[in-house]
Amino acid sequence: MKRKWGMTGATLLAAVIIGTGCGGDGAKESASSPAASPSSAEAGGAGKAITINAKNFAFDQPEIKVKQGEEVTIKLVNGQGNHALKIEGYDQEIKGNQTVTFKADKAGEFKFECSVMCGKGHADMTGKLIVE
Repeated sequence: MKRKWGMTGATLLAAVIIGTGCGGDGAKESASSPAASPSSAEAGGAGKAITINAKNFAFDQPEIKVKQGEEVTIKLVNGQGNHALKIEGYDQEIKGNQTVTFKADKAGEFKFECSVMCGKGHADMTGKLIVE
């Protein structure tokens, strides 16, 4: 009987270890990702760093204004649920708890939205990037 419980415990422990490795929150960034290098804002140059908090079912900043030519760093924090942010016209997608940096080289208004089906309010998770 003792051996049966030992095998069950070992099996459960292995499942937890495997599940933790596969189900991480995506907070790790690879050295080759754009987020691994400091933005010009962090390095002391001209740039804008923005943190957007996403929760079911809204972004805390539905409108972001930046200057054309500015280097923009956006970090998406998943406060509740699993979300990502895709900016149309800039070919940028920020997965939850990650950061991207890009140059706002096109003037105009660009829609952004949650790109992960996150539930019944998913369609309401939109905003706009305004490049002046």
